Amino acid sequence: MNYIVVIPARLASTRLPEKPLIDIKGKSLIQRTYEQCSKAVSADKIWIATDSEKIKIHCERLGMNVIMTSDQCLTGTDRVAEVAKKIEADYYINVQGDEPVINPNDIKKAIQAISDFPNEIINGYTAIDTKEDYYSLTIPKVVFKPNGELLYMSRAGIPGNKKGEFVTSWRQVCIYVFPKNSLQAFTSVTTKTPLEEQEDIEILRFLELNHKVRMIEMSCDSIAVDTPEDVVKVINRLNQGHNE
Repeated sequence: MNYIVVIPARLASTRLPEKPLIDIKGKSLIQRTYEQCSKAVSADKIWIATDSEKIKIHCERLGMNVIMTSDQCLTGTDRVAEVAKKIEADYYINVQGDEPVINPNDIKKAIQAISDFPNEIINGYTAIDTKEDYYSLTIPKVVFKPNGELLYMSRAGIPGNKKGEFVTSWRQVCIYVFPKNSLQAFTSVTTKTPLEEQEDIEILRFLELNHKVRMIEMSCDSIAVDTPEDVVKVINRLNQGHNE
């Protein structure tokens, strides 16, 4: 099948300045994400999409494919959609640039799911096993139908209950499969949709535009880096011998 892997990476970050270039045990965050992707697919299929000349120079120095995109992109998915206008493919596999320990087998699983769910938007999920993650506002939680179709995604603790206790929940794994026509629909609006804006979760735009999103189960290995505490979690994981 005709696909590429796109890793969006912007330099601006309110919580972690110049996040893609943060050093984690001698390698940048974006380099570690790229290397995990390269364990799943060949390097010629992987593209860093950025609006930063500094990131571009850093990645090219390390031999990565880089494509420049607008600094006006509303979200990472808008950035992937811009790549889709420049590089022809049937499917675009979006791996977030702040996932330095993403499991390569999860990327393979997303690609394999295309055969089971052709022309569908696909996203990963995994079980939440701690109260800390359930109540964290940086971790999007997901609820879905028995067939895997996404019902909603929120930074709040869902599904909830009257006691406000953590019982069972699932979090998003930031690997997406986008058919080209879905990306075109995504960028057909020039502003974020209401729920997308309020939750700051871009996948909600698809739901608000009446598109189905198929959730598939993945490993619990991913650690999205949004805060300094997340960097510590990644370093601890690497010190345990994972991904090194």
